[in-house]
Amino acid sequence: MGDLQVQSGEIVAHRLFDVCYSMDLGKVEELWEERFGGGVSRSRLSKPPSKAIDFKVPPVLLGLESLSIEIGAKRFHTSVSARIHDFGVVALTLRIPVEGISWREYTALFNELDREIGVSSGNTLWETTLQKVRNTLLPAMSKPNDAKLQEDYLIALVRSWNEPVSTSDLCARIDLVELLSGETRPLSAEAARELLKQRFSYHDDDLVVVTWDRAFICEPRGDNDVCDILEVANAQLLELRYYDELLDDELPRMYHLVEKTRRGFDLLSPRRYARLARKLYSLVAEVTELTERVDNALHVTEDVYLARVYTSALETFRVPTFAAAVDRKLSIVRDTYTALFNEVSGTRGEMLEIAIVLLIILEIAITLIRHGT
Repeated sequence: MGDLQVQSGEIVAHRLFDVCYSMDLGKVEELWEERFGGGVSRSRLSKPPSKAIDFKVPPVLLGLESLSIEIGAKRFHTSVSARIHDFGVVALTLRIPVEGISWREYTALFNELDREIGVSSGNTLWETTLQKVRNTLLPAMSKPNDAKLQEDYLIALVRSWNEPVSTSDLCARIDLVELLSGETRPLSAEAARELLKQRFSYHDDDLVVVTWDRAFICEPRGDNDVCDILEVANAQLLELRYYDELLDDELPRMYHLVEKTRRGFDLLSPRRYARLARKLYSLVAEVTELTERVDNALHVTEDVYLARVYTSALETFRVPTFAAAVDRKLSIVRDTYTALFNEVSGTRGEMLEIAIVLLIILEIAITLIRHGT
């Protein structure tokens, strides 16, 4: 039994950016068609029926110009695409085709690509590509931002080997630890088990292993559903991170404004309270709407295998943790809004009582003056 070779496959690199509050996908299609005359489609999962697992609002897939990049001492021609989600995330994808190389060479190429275009590499490829997309789609964006927040993800995708191999044999014949960890030194047995614990297989010849920033997929049937699911999970993570950081910035500012508003008492206090309460309500409404849209980006019902992969990806990426953090901070804002609203009502009531008392005093005074004259 010889060493396994990757007969055909790809290395898939994702980089996701939060670019705006929301995106008009119909306008995106119009702008891209007008500028480039094609290369636009709506994303659908290929394997399951739409009622089993599907995008609630299918994102728009844009075909970009292919790139030639140098990895190590070799130059590779890559295909590039951008998937535009309605909640304001642009997911750029770079695919490097791989044929007829050993598993060790494939692993080395995979890790070298991470060093060349990863977040810490300083490579401007992603930012340059994003800028081209942004310049075209800017009219379709609501509340654009500077896209500082981003996520990256690498997928090792194998379509076929140089010989038939079952899933059980595959795990024994290739070293997934080095590929998924990026480490050249051996990991401890405990660390290796933890790295490979999110492992799934449906047929006897396929395999998916999901980690925090990398995944391995062996998919002989040629569909990209698992890749698409992992991208959506990363998009959800990115958006929840964005709103988690937004609320982190807003809460101290909110406390300061509340304290400032409460200083002193004058006739304009209710108006200031009401203005601040409206600001908080708008923030709650905005974040709630977008987080619900993010939560419902992908519907999983009947396809048990893809549902397991998707749920595992969300847990591995800590999406529920970020969602819970956003909910807690939103709850603080809601409570503050309620307290301010009650304070506004109470202050207005007090001022009304004072006004009534003053009117009564004025009426008594006028009566006394009249009788005195």
